[in-house]
Amino acid sequence: MQILKSIRKVPAGIMIIPLFIGAILNTFAPHFLEIGSFTEALGRKGFPTLLGVYLFCMGTRIHLKATPLILKRGFSILMAKIGIASLIALAVAKLFGGDLWGLSSLAILAAMNDTNGAMFVALTSSMGDENDVGSYVVQNIETGPFFTLMVLSGAGLANVPYMSMVAVIAPLAAGMLLGHLDKDFRELCGPTRSDLVLLFLAFGLGNSIDLKAIVIAGPAGIALGIATCVITGATCIFVDILAGGRGIAGAAASSTAGNAAATPKAVALVDPAYAAIAPVATLQVAASVIVTAILTPLLTTIIWKRVKAKEDLKAAEGV
Repeated sequence: MQILKSIRKVPAGIMIIPLFIGAILNTFAPHFLEIGSFTEALGRKGFPTLLGVYLFCMGTRIHLKATPLILKRGFSILMAKIGIASLIALAVAKLFGGDLWGLSSLAILAAMNDTNGAMFVALTSSMGDENDVGSYVVQNIETGPFFTLMVLSGAGLANVPYMSMVAVIAPLAAGMLLGHLDKDFRELCGPTRSDLVLLFLAFGLGNSIDLKAIVIAGPAGIALGIATCVITGATCIFVDILAGGRGIAGAAASSTAGNAAATPKAVALVDPAYAAIAPVATLQVAASVIVTAILTPLLTTIIWKRVKAKEDLKAAEGV
């Protein structure tokens, strides 16, 4: 049986499928894992530990050694992505009381400010150049709940103690340090092992979700995915071109990362005020992951075709 290959055929399947398996168990057999010891720890109780391990693994893969052009474009796309996500989320919080057509500021911020790295690299590798691919070196920084917590806390929308912020970024920072000091740590925490941790992380996250809430999350989650692709895509394309790119990398950054589905729960662990909306926000972000997995490649292909057409025209005129 090729179970893992089948899972990988689903957009962000390593995150999405275990999450929904956990959610199904929690919805229809909520006490199934509550037998104690290690088995119970695989459920919701083990989520914080697994999140810390995953952030450490991701940290080892963040490299900041790059050419000035890559750094310039990477930071430009990063700030554009986080900036537009923050602007929209804060506008919803201030103007609509934190809820716009069933979408919370938390869900909007979590979905819009974290890019699917694997998809970005795949798209820019096939349609971009080495500078497009390399720009993700900087964008890696947005992985995890840190920026979401920072924006919510800075805007006064979350009560996040200083040490809680330190605790969130500490595993990521430790991974970055060890990954730079020793390449063996980068290999130890490579994509395969990170995916293994993410699989169990997603399952534990799913064990905190009641699928009955999907009736609420469904249409709003689809709308969130469309908005993420269109709004962050347009913004990142514009900024990418201003920074010297062709817009391909900007388009490829218009997705929602699979691990972003863990952000609402992570925020709720730090600030319990978000505990009530975290399950619905998680489903909405998960829906955005799937929707953008479909739309982002289409958007990137459109931009690539336009770029190629212009380059072909210039080449023809130069002959």
